[in-house]
Amino acid sequence: MAFVFPKIYPILDSSFIPAINRADFLHKLGHSLANAGVTILEYRNKSGSDEEMLADSAVLRAAMPAPNIKLIVDDRADLVVRAGFDGVHVDAGDMTPTEARTLLGTDCIVGTFGGSESLLSGILNEPVDYWAIGPVYRTSTKLTVVAPIGPKGVRRLREDAGADIVLTAAGGITLENAAEVLAAGATAVAVSAALFNTPDPGAEFVRWMKQLR
Repeated sequence: MAFVFPKIYPILDSSFIPAINRADFLHKLGHSLANAGVTILEYRNKSGSDEEMLADSAVLRAAMPAPNIKLIVDDRADLVVRAGFDGVHVDAGDMTPTEARTLLGTDCIVGTFGGSESLLSGILNEPVDYWAIGPVYRTSTKLTVVAPIGPKGVRRLREDAGADIVLTAAGGITLENAAEVLAAGATAVAVSAALFNTPDPGAEFVRWMKQLR
């Protein structure tokens, strides 16, 4: 994979998208993020219909054009091509990483969950480009019963994975703790509420990038 992961991996959950003027909101948001320098964005919609997801995806793709910006859809590998996206993130209960890779081919980005307290058995043999780990801290954006692992857990997972594996650390990441998580060995920090629950996510992204240089 030629794409180089940035330090910040934004995840846009559908809960942050208003029901009214949805397309206008996403159009402005997408342009703001693109102008701020975002190079990858995951779109996560656990409850939306195919029609809603494809409509959202069309607006985001127009505002955040390929090939400079990679758009990832959560769960739905079957929608990647129709949405004009660049890849998918699959977890337990979704299509398997191997199935997603077979469906999408070698040019698409495929990611999956790599582990929490320890790496999942055989997970590094999966045909994926990155592995999500965590939760690092407590989070309300994504439901989980797994206890937070903290920076020490991130460091342990990095030691298990080796130096070349892309690890995106998720769960309760804020501007105050992101640097510590990166220093512990995460390739990138996955951020949702800390960006999208602010008045101007694009400006907030710029602030993060300046602090995490």
